[in-house]
Amino acid sequence: MLLNGIETMKFLIHAPRYLFFTGKGGVGKTSIACATALQLSEQGRRVLLVSTDPASNVGQVFGVSIGNRITAMTAASPNLFALEIDPQAAAQAYRERIVGPVRGMLPDAVLKGIEEQLSGACTTEIAAFDEFTALLADPALIASYDHIVFDTAPTGHTIRLLQLPGAWSGFLEASKGDVSCLGPLAGLEKQRTQYKSAVEALADPHRTRLVLVARAQTATLREVARTHEELAAVGLSQQCLVINGVLPSAEAEQDDLAEAIFLREQAALTAIPDSLKSLPRDLVALKSFNLVGVDALRRLLNVVGDTPCTEAGIELPSSVHAPSLSSLVDDFAAEGHGLVMFMGKGGVGKTTLAAAFAVELARRGLQVHLSTSDPAAHLAETLDGTVHNLTVSRIDPREETDRYRRYVMDTKGAELDAEGRALLEEDLRSPCTEEIAVFQAFSRIIREADTRFVVMDTAPTGHTLLLLDATGAYHREITRQAGASGLIEITPMMQLQDPRQTRVLIATLAEPTPVLEAAGLQDDLRRAGIEPWAWVINNSVASSKPHSPLLKQRALNELREIEVIAARHARRYAIVPLLKQEPIGTAQLLDLSRLDVASK
Repeated sequence: MLLNGIETMKFLIHAPRYLFFTGKGGVGKTSIACATALQLSEQGRRVLLVSTDPASNVGQVFGVSIGNRITAMTAASPNLFALEIDPQAAAQAYRERIVGPVRGMLPDAVLKGIEEQLSGACTTEIAAFDEFTALLADPALIASYDHIVFDTAPTGHTIRLLQLPGAWSGFLEASKGDVSCLGPLAGLEKQRTQYKSAVEALADPHRTRLVLVARAQTATLREVARTHEELAAVGLSQQCLVINGVLPSAEAEQDDLAEAIFLREQAALTAIPDSLKSLPRDLVALKSFNLVGVDALRRLLNVVGDTPCTEAGIELPSSVHAPSLSSLVDDFAAEGHGLVMFMGKGGVGKTTLAAAFAVELARRGLQVHLSTSDPAAHLAETLDGTVHNLTVSRIDPREETDRYRRYVMDTKGAELDAEGRALLEEDLRSPCTEEIAVFQAFSRIIREADTRFVVMDTAPTGHTLLLLDATGAYHREITRQAGASGLIEITPMMQLQDPRQTRVLIATLAEPTPVLEAAGLQDDLRRAGIEPWAWVINNSVASSKPHSPLLKQRALNELREIEVIAARHARRYAIVPLLKQEPIGTAQLLDLSRLDVASK
């Protein structure tokens, strides 16, 4: 469709006030959300761009510092404003709103109990949710902008976030005003009207549009189909599909690698899940440039005038010298047992790397437990069969929560009368119960590293940090109790901090935003006393010797990022090349782990 003489993406036609961008980590939803906000603002509309992702990188994309305040983006557009919801700052403000009015009125012991209940990661998420709903329910703020564009977190977190308004409205309706893990429910009761308004805004197709962002990959399209169905089930029916980073057909004629990628993507698009076929669909071509800066964002959504890359004269090094993933396995296998945790931004291939690492260990006759805490992971699909010496598991939040509830009712609940059991059941229905249950499952698995190898494919960065925060809270509580008893237990955090027991591998792509996010994760881990052991640069075009002009330009961009990683961030690193075939199945995973990129 032509708008003002320019062909426009379908998802931008008659754009409503609220636009939500969601999808699996690493599909490019932040770039598309930023480009959308910029384009709308340059059409003369006042736009507020909001990130609700705990690992937000909107500021990095624009090259400015934003933070937890509405910031005028005058360098980009006089009509553009941005806000990154800071979960920690939101949690502090939330705690003060709850505790402040009663400080000096209640006994210190009671206040201390309330503050302890408000110190966990669950409170952080609820506090960020409070700010999110305020943006949907504040009439004065809404009147100030023509559009509010939300760059949401990876799929699992987004679904929880968007379901919370209804979940909390129900929780408040059923509660009796007692103290739960969220603190006094009176603090939430004041938000009832705000939550109701948020629910109504989300479900109104005239006000809200969901933009599902995906890649032309079979697993990613299946994941976004599940997201579509789950969001439609909670009333978000106005949806569009954007498939990002599609290799132009002209590049497929340049070399075997480009042709293989093109054919793989076209096959995925042909076999798109039925539930997505009826959605308005846009394809965004893969770009030769990095999506950082205003100029790059302006070019991202171009439909007309997006000319193919013609950098035929680019000369790349004959090889990129770096260790293979197998060389990291060599160093670790000699220990006989231990924990390996793959961390990083969603979409960088942690699941594949973790599976390749675990399969290589198992091939050497070592006992290995491969597990994931990522709700969007596909370990079974990646392995495509069983492997001798390898046990595979997934921490399922729903199953773990049900198990935890049964355990609490059978133990603590057995000692209570009927009224007490009813109150306990009510408290266990709070959304925070899931956090506790998942943490306990995580703790059970990593204890196995005392006797065998445990490889953890962790959730995307934001989830991982929330999980480690819960681990740290448990560590502090155990240490406090030990101070009174004189006994010291080896806690999960102690195990994570001990380099003799745990090795953290940070997975990334050789692109500016993933590298910045990986460096930020490394800083956060170091503040928690956890020193990353190595970085793994995945899907490297530079190490695959491309001939396609577009891929050669992307390879040249990669080399700069690899130099940054080697010089500033990683004490050791490995590079895994981009392959013609997806690494699915034991044989291909073994090949992936052993590839020496210098010989490719």
